[in-house]
Amino acid sequence: MDNLNLVKLCVGAETLGDLTAWQASGRSHGPDGLPRHITRMWPKREAELTKGGSLYWVIKGMILARQEIIRLDEVIGEDGIRRCAIVLNPEIHQTAPTPRRAFQGWRYLQAEDAPIDITKARTGEANLPTELANALAEIGVR
Repeated sequence: MDNLNLVKLCVGAETLGDLTAWQASGRSHGPDGLPRHITRMWPKREAELTKGGSLYWVIKGMILARQEIIRLDEVIGEDGIRRCAIVLNPEIHQTAPTPRRAFQGWRYLQAEDAPIDITKARTGEANLPTELANALAEIGVR
């Protein structure tokens, strides 16, 4: 069975570095020290997500990174409302830039539709300017 994933807008981030810095700051971490993202709705397909699924981050209209989903935790806000904390592996994997239109909340993403990881072998290469990488992705060049 292929992994089921989530795709989510990375609100407030302009670059992949912003996401990395936010998580490195510890402000996104739960009591267990792991990064998490709190969302209002609880995914109904939890069992599929927590068996190797990832959260794919959309930054400035492009999927640019993913993190493995470890588990979903219940969080009760100060307002008494139940929310879902998506607990993530701290390792952020850069993906091939993939255009994604704006949406609210999160969406399921099938494994066959997920962008590929940029391999560690390519991490020593200079990154393209964001505008160029986005333009290339929009015309299908990865």
